[in-house]
Amino acid sequence: MAVLKKIAVLTSGGDAPGMNAAIRAVVRRAIKEDIKVVGVMRGYDGLVKGDFVPLLSKSVSSIIQLGGTILKTARSKEFMTFEGRQIAYNNLVENEIDALVVIGGDGTFKGARIFTEEFNFPTVGIPGTIDNDLFGTDMTIGYDTALNTVVEAVDKIRDTAASHERVFLIEVMGRDAGFIALRAGIACGAEDVLIPETPSDLEGLHERLTKYIDTKKTSSVILVAEGDEEGGAFEIKEKMSKFKGDYELRVTVLGHIQRGGSPSAYDRYLASRLGIGAVEALIDDQRSIMIGMINREVVHVPFNKTTKHHKTIDQKMVDIVEILNA
Repeated sequence: MAVLKKIAVLTSGGDAPGMNAAIRAVVRRAIKEDIKVVGVMRGYDGLVKGDFVPLLSKSVSSIIQLGGTILKTARSKEFMTFEGRQIAYNNLVENEIDALVVIGGDGTFKGARIFTEEFNFPTVGIPGTIDNDLFGTDMTIGYDTALNTVVEAVDKIRDTAASHERVFLIEVMGRDAGFIALRAGIACGAEDVLIPETPSDLEGLHERLTKYIDTKKTSSVILVAEGDEEGGAFEIKEKMSKFKGDYELRVTVLGHIQRGGSPSAYDRYLASRLGIGAVEALIDDQRSIMIGMINREVVHVPFNKTTKHHKTIDQKMVDIVEILNA
């Protein structure tokens, strides 16, 4: 077993609240073992360019409450090529870096898996994405904060929906997965939730909205995941115009507001546990794995498993939406 003397940490893909807490945990746990830590600026792009900065204990002071990522994030077309990954590997070797921690989502882990396979370089991943769509962990860093942001926004929109007797189609993030829309929809009492994983019946939605009017319910909130099969909120509004209902549709797209803000207490806790788990896995000579959390226990999931398997929606949650809006 090789002795770790220096490790690198980077954040990649979309930013998520709690990434800074994970960086902090990685640095503090490594320092406890007298392992030096460098931060890679702007994800895999910084790995290719050799943009490394030393991280000391004081470097990560007062960042646990910050959203975004102090290491920044960016896409790297060069890292997608073998030649680019070769340069990245050479940079790591030249800087005497023994292992790498990557914080991000599915695309981040696919890159890490390929990199580890090609160069046998110890790499572990920490799941950081607001979409919560990674197989092998109950929650990803940033998901809880994004949910709270959506619920707070929807609560405010419902006030104006009731005042003006309107139906609001509120679009939330979720290009490939409806986890945010589904759980936030339950939490804020949405009248319906449209997600990529289930068929969307716009005619049925129109009938329910008409029924609500007949029962004197004059305002409604519909949550739409951006990747729904019928399109985003604006497309759905356009398609529903053919039904000529006796209700007024309005659209709100929450957009990148869902990514920002101070991380919730749970995201800080989750990021701290996973960050510590990542360093401990490397010390234990683990590689090509994601550090996840299942049933409140830290688990190791191979990259080839978390990137090849699809995390599915719990049908019970879909049923709950229908039950609560009967």
